[in-house]
Amino acid sequence: MTGRPVRTGRGAGQASAGELLELVRSRRAVTRGALQQATGLSRATVGQRLDRLFRAGWLREGAGGPVDSPLGGRPSITLEFDDEHAVVLAADLDTRHARAAVLSLSGEILAEHSGTLVVDDGPDLVLGELGRWFGELLEKTGRGAESVCGVGLAVPGPVDTETGRVVQPPIMPGWDGYDIRSRLARALAEHTGAAEVPVLVDNDANLMAYGEQRTGYPDCSAFVLVKVSTGIGAGVVVDGAVFRGIDGGAGDIGHIRVPEGAQTLCRCGSYGCLAAVASGGAVARRLAETGVPAASGSDVRDLLASGHPEAAGLAREAGRRVGDVLATVVTLLNPGVLMIAGDLAGTPFLTGVRELLYQRALPRSTAHLDVVTSRLGERSGLVGAGAMVVEHLYAPERVEERLRALGV
Repeated sequence: MTGRPVRTGRGAGQASAGELLELVRSRRAVTRGALQQATGLSRATVGQRLDRLFRAGWLREGAGGPVDSPLGGRPSITLEFDDEHAVVLAADLDTRHARAAVLSLSGEILAEHSGTLVVDDGPDLVLGELGRWFGELLEKTGRGAESVCGVGLAVPGPVDTETGRVVQPPIMPGWDGYDIRSRLARALAEHTGAAEVPVLVDNDANLMAYGEQRTGYPDCSAFVLVKVSTGIGAGVVVDGAVFRGIDGGAGDIGHIRVPEGAQTLCRCGSYGCLAAVASGGAVARRLAETGVPAASGSDVRDLLASGHPEAAGLAREAGRRVGDVLATVVTLLNPGVLMIAGDLAGTPFLTGVRELLYQRALPRSTAHLDVVTSRLGERSGLVGAGAMVVEHLYAPERVEERLRALGV
């Protein structure tokens, strides 16, 4: 600690209970004395604000810390965020498959379910089924509906995060502008009896990037994840926050026009999109044309896992096309990590990406770049969705609102 008061926006000595919680959660100050030093608050004021957090059940006392004084004395009692006082529900939708989970507030997956769920069936049916899955998962963990503090949902389309609605999604017919939050909250209530809880929605690549960056690369200030499955999308995390653009459209690289696709119609209705020639769906289509049974990116993933030579060749070719586009992305953003994820994220595709990326990008842009594959695998979207909910609910300004609502 430097001894300088934390910036609160209200002047020194005015840090709120929410800001004290943020200091504890981030481990920047974990004793009462450290909180006084960080905020400039008096001992009595720190005690009063911590008392509100204890009464809410959000803080707990940990083990005693080291004795700082050379004269000895009693060790300082450390403070910890109590990650057991509530749980988060999270789901990650793909075009033909979905995963759902109950997570602790620290991101540990307590129960999980995956299965077939087709977005083409429409939001009412899909979200209703997710509500049923959530009910079964809560029963499995032994947690009641009252323990749920929020729900996070990852979807394969651009999202206006202010409203939680997808905006002109190329591969989600019938979802454009649909009120996802209300329907999912209603489905949760139907299957669990839960009172209305916050539902947050974001693009799947954004949440995959957020989950991977937070758990595996917390010190990387510019992180890019590219998901290549039935479609192609990218998530960008800058200084620990998802970069979404002005209305959620950032990272939609699957619809950058490329010369090789000039004659190929994309699902978005345009010709020449990268996704039309280099996505898992595009590779599946080319395999099907040669008599290999494949209808989606997940089918291509299974073929690659079995060592299918034609699938591997087409995946490498797709990787080269994506790598050509990523040379521009890397030059523009100068990330420290470029992660390839999704159905095609294996050796053939990654090899193709590297071939063109390092050939086309300036050496200056790639000198400190790590090109890697997913660490969390199919769970990255769930972890990111859970983290999104926790960061939203325990942000300092929202903590104050929630404490008032609890009457503490």
